[in-house]
Amino acid sequence: MSATNSKKDKVILITGAGSGMGQLAARNFSAEGALIAGFDVNEAGLAETANGDDSISTWKVDITDFAAVNGAVAEVIAKLGPIDAVYNAAAIMPMGKLLDHDNATQHKIMEINYGGLINIAQATLPAMVARGQGDFISFASSAGLIPTMLTGAYSASKAAVAFYSEILYHENINSGVRFACVCPIVVKTPLLQQAKDTVWPKMLDSGAPMQPQEVLDEIEQALVKGNFWVYAGKGAQTGSRMRRFFPNLIWKQVHKVEGF
Repeated sequence: MSATNSKKDKVILITGAGSGMGQLAARNFSAEGALIAGFDVNEAGLAETANGDDSISTWKVDITDFAAVNGAVAEVIAKLGPIDAVYNAAAIMPMGKLLDHDNATQHKIMEINYGGLINIAQATLPAMVARGQGDFISFASSAGLIPTMLTGAYSASKAAVAFYSEILYHENINSGVRFACVCPIVVKTPLLQQAKDTVWPKMLDSGAPMQPQEVLDEIEQALVKGNFWVYAGKGAQTGSRMRRFFPNLIWKQVHKVEGF
């Protein structure tokens, strides 16, 4: 893709396209002239995303099922052509204290947030690398870089996303494919409500949530600049540096704010 990041006539695969960040990205890129392949398990959400827009095609896909992902990707290529960009936005975000958090839910978080990334990467990237071009965007989180309490399962999954994506990038650094790993602060999407419906850490109330469009804008700027890490939102990069150099201070503040 060009340095101007033009999306016209590009084929863009977006997971989690039935709501939130994925839905907004699908609509934005379609408006720019791209052909969109939207993946999600949420059929109603996918219908809403594609409503009245012939440039958006949708597939009901469980991204934890590698065979299903492979099959859907093959259908995308047959229908729309080679994939130019992947935005892996699918995720879930229930929270809870680790010893109290439902066991099956903790495993499901890892299967979707991290396992889904593995499946999408292996289903799409080999062809992009072979062609020597494309964009691959992983959605991690500041919660995967800066630990706090009550977010354990989600944070662990996003830490896995961040490490996997970083190594994936370096293993393919001269391939011609651009990689970005997005680590935003709290973003105002349906995932936020999903978290609030379970347990909400006081640490996450430190500032107003970002708007999804702000995150998407920062991703596009990072791709043009050739930046792998996208520390989206005020304090994201500073927090990451604090975690690296002053971890005890971070934990002291967490305990003070959460009250235990």
